Amino acid sequence: MKNHKSILGYIVIGILLVSCSATNNLTMGATEPAIVHLPKDVQRIGIINRSLPSEGNKQIDKIDQILSAEGLHLDKKGAEVAINALSDKLAGTGRFEEILILDNETEIRKGLDVFPASLSWEVIEEICAANGVDAIFSLSFYDTDTQVSYKPSVMQLPNTLGVKVSVPAHEVTLNTLIKNGWRIYNPSTRQIVDEFMYTDHLVSSGKGINPVKAIEAVARRNEAVEELSRNIGYAYGSRLSPYKHRISRDYFVRGTDNFVVAKRRAQTGDWQGAAQLWEKELDNSKAKIAGRACYNMAIINEINGDLNAAMDWASKSYADYDNKDALRYLNILKYRLSQNEILEQQASR
Repeated sequence: MKNHKSILGYIVIGILLVSCSATNNLTMGATEPAIVHLPKDVQRIGIINRSLPSEGNKQIDKIDQILSAEGLHLDKKGAEVAINALSDKLAGTGRFEEILILDNETEIRKGLDVFPASLSWEVIEEICAANGVDAIFSLSFYDTDTQVSYKPSVMQLPNTLGVKVSVPAHEVTLNTLIKNGWRIYNPSTRQIVDEFMYTDHLVSSGKGINPVKAIEAVARRNEAVEELSRNIGYAYGSRLSPYKHRISRDYFVRGTDNFVVAKRRAQTGDWQGAAQLWEKELDNSKAKIAGRACYNMAIINEINGDLNAAMDWASKSYADYDNKDALRYLNILKYRLSQNEILEQQASR
């Protein structure tokens, strides 16, 4: 009984702490600049595939295919799907005049499961000149490595009378690791604009009366690899586009009756009405209350998109009223303002 009382006491204290919190949380949308940026004069894109086996690596790939119990063209198909998805994603942005998949660059293919040495700028310039493109996207490597495991099992099969009975079976599990890497070459600046590697994996299993039948039961694994490769291509293309996400902020809801009422207004979406009540506390004789009001005025200005005004209010909250939360918030606002400046620069280039 004593232990139950102690537990109940902790629960009550926890509820009181949550209910007495001085702040509430809100989320709002924000746009971050693209992770990768190309100059505006880059209008025609060439995509090359370096992932196909070169002559020296065919034996390695063949052994890998046998060990992985995969189709002869799984790596090749997955790479092609990823490249096509990248092309579709880039075309969908409307940012570029033309996207070309350059299938004729067979002499640059490698096929190892790590980044090969970067192509020389002479080679990049030759490819660009021959195909009339301004930059090169390279799938530098693509590899599927599948680990196969077997274990005895049972499965239900109909006998000669049509009655299902348990028979010995083999269960096979394929754990497939997909690794691929990408580079972007900008010959006008002779810079590798981006170098990025993805890894992902999928697991599939199946049963059969013998190991071969079990492997046949997981044939859909190939389709799953293609779908994953398609998502990888889309994801890499997304690195060139600004992206939207939700950001979290805390605002003060306690201190005076105006803060309590403002909380209810904010909860109904009436942020301007809440701000009217916060404004009434800006000249409060208590520094703690006035500091909270200044902080909340920073919040409403960020909601309205005026980051400079938000920074002024956060700065006042800290400098005049020693609100430590406001200093942390001020640094967050400075970072967000710098990100917005990058967004504007990317849009103007």
